[in-house]
Amino acid sequence: MPDRPSPRSADPYRDLSVIDARAPRFNQAVVGLLSLAAVLAGAWPLLGLVALQLGLGLWLGRRFCLPCVAYFELVQPLLGEGPLEDSRPPRFANQVGVVFTGAGALAGAAGMPLLSAALGGIVAALALLSAATGFCTGCALYRLAARLRGLRPGTPLRVDLADLGVAPGRGAVVQFTHPLCAECHELERRLLQAGQAPVLVDVTRRPDLARRYRVASVPLAVRVDGAGAVLERLAG
Repeated sequence: MPDRPSPRSADPYRDLSVIDARAPRFNQAVVGLLSLAAVLAGAWPLLGLVALQLGLGLWLGRRFCLPCVAYFELVQPLLGEGPLEDSRPPRFANQVGVVFTGAGALAGAAGMPLLSAALGGIVAALALLSAATGFCTGCALYRLAARLRGLRPGTPLRVDLADLGVAPGRGAVVQFTHPLCAECHELERRLLQAGQAPVLVDVTRRPDLARRYRVASVPLAVRVDGAGAVLERLAG
């Protein structure tokens, strides 16, 4: 008999800080196809429905996102849970999608079909690109915005090792992590294999440290000297 998919490690409707990496791609496929259909048919109300559905999922939760429910209830049980990732970048991508599809619907309603088609076409192209390749433009914009807020490579510039229980004068590799983040566990394994046992900071238990060091997404790993100065950004 074929192996059954392993149980979920994250509840998709409660563990909202992470998401199965396949779920955003499934959602992007649905958004992309509907947006493409709206452009080809000149049906601006369909763009409005896409914007409404994205908005309901953002404001009321994943249970109100029909593509999300379809993935978690129909697809994930068949394939098993995929790698878990930080949910903030794809959430921001959905916010961008609401703006563009909503603007496209408003342009169509205002009698500007070319603008409506252009906005819908942008959404369709970027959403289908994300679904096919995994490259998420909205996610990339989220990370760029994080860097512009001060999260540039090499930052945080200093980490107070006393907060982490590291003996004074000793350097360390500090990794910000999440217990449900598969990429975090993989990074920890690689660091251990390289003989660089990381000091782990669970952002769910220490959100104060995540805010202090402006951690936009996990995993993030830095090498710190004995005085707490960051020498190198290893990941993130």
